[in-house]
Amino acid sequence: MSGYSAGPQYLPPEPRSVQDSGLSTSFLIDLVLKILYIRGVALGVEIADEICLPFSGVVDQVMEFLKREQLCEVKGASAGFGQSTYEYTITGKGITRAREVADRGQYVGPAPVPLEDYAEGIRRQPMLTSSIHEQAMRQALSHLVVDDEILDMIGPAVNSGRSMFLYGAPGNGKTAIAESLGRVVLGGEMYLPYAVEVGGMVIKVFDEVNHLRLPELKASGNSAVGRQRHDRRWVRVKRPVIMTGGELTLETLDLVWDDVSKYYEAPFQMKANGGMFLIDDFGRQQVRPRDLLNRWVVPLEKRYDYLTLHTGQKIEVPFEVLIVFSTNLEPRDLVDEAFLRRIRHKIEIGDPSFEIYRQIFQSECDKRRITFDEDSLAYLLREYYIKLNRPLRGCQPRDLLDEIVDIARYKGVGPSMSKEMIDKACKAYFVKL
Repeated sequence: MSGYSAGPQYLPPEPRSVQDSGLSTSFLIDLVLKILYIRGVALGVEIADEICLPFSGVVDQVMEFLKREQLCEVKGASAGFGQSTYEYTITGKGITRAREVADRGQYVGPAPVPLEDYAEGIRRQPMLTSSIHEQAMRQALSHLVVDDEILDMIGPAVNSGRSMFLYGAPGNGKTAIAESLGRVVLGGEMYLPYAVEVGGMVIKVFDEVNHLRLPELKASGNSAVGRQRHDRRWVRVKRPVIMTGGELTLETLDLVWDDVSKYYEAPFQMKANGGMFLIDDFGRQQVRPRDLLNRWVVPLEKRYDYLTLHTGQKIEVPFEVLIVFSTNLEPRDLVDEAFLRRIRHKIEIGDPSFEIYRQIFQSECDKRRITFDEDSLAYLLREYYIKLNRPLRGCQPRDLLDEIVDIARYKGVGPSMSKEMIDKACKAYFVKL
């Protein structure tokens, strides 16, 4: 399907030496020493697996140094041949050194990749390999009932790969549309590093909450995967869709320094690189909307962002993110026109028409195996909308049918669109304001 990211276009090759890893020997020595300090005893291959670097050419060089400096020693060997099967144990001198190292930083895990390699990897994995066309967009959002006019505005916004402002009354599907764009339209997969190194400090990028890990591709005859071993410091993931709401602050959009562990957690937009960052409930954050928009001026225009280390040093990172603002508030109450101009596409997700409402209701009935009835829907619209001058909302068919299912379960009967069920559901659902 045109526009979809069918697979990773970037496959970082496995380093064959310490120099290839982009990390200093001293950094790797400290990392391995902390692993030995925690484990006490570890096979060479286990150490290599934990830091996601090959034993031959990289880890073996580190182990030779540690043995030479009497920071570790070989305790024995398991079944097998070669130094990778040696059992390494930390010495008293090594324990003292490991404690000193841990005071400077307690990160243990896959070795990070240099900031420069991270930037190259992100830019070589664009969100869209080609433009998304109308047919592909319709198919991608076919599980939602979306007005044609709105679809025609969303398509160009996604193709821009920059920013989108969704606004309108609550309950009409702004969040559902945005999430579907990220998970279905951008879709695909990419490689992200577990962590990034800059100036000897570690920034954790991958986390199990915001990233969905995918199985590694199996090597096959003529494929790129078959011709090379990839750098295991990069993990294969679904393109990220990260959503934040009222809890968002300016501080969470910069590097988060852990005073105890002494390493950084990447901010939301860095974790979202290659995918989508959805700011839901825009305008309800503790920070002023204008300040939040000011924060995005440079990244949206330049495609890079500046983050600040706790030392005050600023670093440049890629900003390859489709950023989506979603709000229930009136745009004019949030910011002035000059600020809104900086957001490329403004799309109102308005109340559904009666026909769209009917389509949503029928679709929700099908999901619950409830027989759809036109006369009952006409009764619902007449008695609970038209007579009361109540606006339609896209979420209401789903909610009312869920009410009907709950009532039917309590009564021990099958759910249906009877007038009795509709009356009970509406009385339980609607509140006079």
